[in-house]
Amino acid sequence: MNTILTEYETKKLLARYGIPVTKESIAKSADEALDIALHIGTPVAMKISSPDIPHKSDVGGVILNVEREEVRTTYNKIISHINRAAPDASIEGILVQQMAPPGHEVIVGLKKDAQFGHALMFGLGGIFVEVYRDVSFRVTPIDRKDALDMISEIKGYPVLRGIRGRKPANIDSIVDVLVSVSDMAEKENIIELDINPLIVNESAVAVDARAMVEMLSS
Repeated sequence: MNTILTEYETKKLLARYGIPVTKESIAKSADEALDIALHIGTPVAMKISSPDIPHKSDVGGVILNVEREEVRTTYNKIISHINRAAPDASIEGILVQQMAPPGHEVIVGLKKDAQFGHALMFGLGGIFVEVYRDVSFRVTPIDRKDALDMISEIKGYPVLRGIRGRKPANIDSIVDVLVSVSDMAEKENIIELDINPLIVNESAVAVDARAMVEMLSS
């Protein structure tokens, strides 16, 4: 049986493999959301956490740049949106999350093929992955040279190197993530994994992620 992990669960898995993730925690009340936000530091992102809602933005389940005085009302607003848009969804709470600084957005994906095993994907992330479909693939496991090849062969590679005054992405940090995901593929029962976006500046951080895993019977 396959199980869909929430963003929070997926990022806990990523963190176990040394992949940097945003500071975040699940709130089950408006007051708890405020406590978490104050601990992380505002502004924060607030997202619905539900295994039944993979595309949170489509149902009004994501609000960004929430300031301290807006946290409680935002919590209630998101819950209200979800109750209307997905009344049967199982809700774990609201994910209160650190706002990552702007940077280069890339995507790292993993998919298990019955014939070839795990295929690792890399490309420009955010909206670009839908528009340009500029991605590269490798069958796992990969090493650092394979990861560098994956990064350099996409058409958008010059963007990552820095053009028109934009700061370059830390390529080594992307390599670290690709190798870690490859390692994860060999050790975890992952059917699908998407990190999108992985925001890269001087370092990389997974801002959003989701996974499907195979639950093996004992």
